[in-house]
Amino acid sequence: MSKTAHFACGLLVASFSSAGAASAQTATGSLEFVARITPTAARPEPVRQFTFYILTKSYTAIVKEVEEKDPPPARDAFIDSLTVSPELRAWLKGHDTLDLTSPELDKLLTPDDLIKVKEFLEAYQRSNRGGVTSGLPRPKYREADRTEHPEKYEKLHQEYLNALMKFIRTHPETVSGVELELDAVNPQKKWAALLNERRRKVQRTAPDLAQIKFLAAKADTDLEGHGSVSGLAPGDYWISSLNLEAEAGDIRVHWDVPVTVEAGQTTRVELSNLNSTEANGSNP
Repeated sequence: MSKTAHFACGLLVASFSSAGAASAQTATGSLEFVARITPTAARPEPVRQFTFYILTKSYTAIVKEVEEKDPPPARDAFIDSLTVSPELRAWLKGHDTLDLTSPELDKLLTPDDLIKVKEFLEAYQRSNRGGVTSGLPRPKYREADRTEHPEKYEKLHQEYLNALMKFIRTHPETVSGVELELDAVNPQKKWAALLNERRRKVQRTAPDLAQIKFLAAKADTDLEGHGSVSGLAPGDYWISSLNLEAEAGDIRVHWDVPVTVEAGQTTRVELSNLNSTEANGSNP
């Protein structure tokens, strides 16, 4: 083959390589973004040197996926595990509260509840002891009669409960403050601890899953809050801060913002308070 032919062949190969590189370049897209937070009654501030993650799935959806794999404890099963009376367990299952120290508890308690649920009755008695409540019925039975004279005990005990029921119905204001005497049997603390532990587990697991399974790229912002990513395949993405909080002044936020990248195009996004979710402890 002549030198001229070799040269022509080389030019053809170079031309194909150049065309292939150009084609690959136009087959991807770029993403540019700027992140700013506006504190209350202040000017916007750039989110500086903060890592953003470009995900192929919404971080909110990733958190939901993790939560579904590790569901919260069943409420009724939790109530069944409590060392309280069967009557209190039944009351808890029938009411949308586990906080027996709530100031609103007296509005949920009926005279029947106070008489039939041992913990409520004892709390009511303690709340009104010491002669602070005028006219409050007093028991005439003795604990010794429970074994020595059971029939007498039962008769006097029932008479006391009937009198107390009538008194509570006539004086509903005496129920106020009963919640202050229920701290020892309040299940809310234990329930909250279970939910908080599950929440912490989700917060540990979701960021790892996001980066292992759904991470397309990540970028750090500069001192002006700008970040960019190139070479992204066309498609839908989410700009996410995962479970990390960006803050300025009194504002703390997360981002999980959807974007669409097109081949050969640069998609520009502005991240602000308006497309963020406030970091108040309940968000992922």
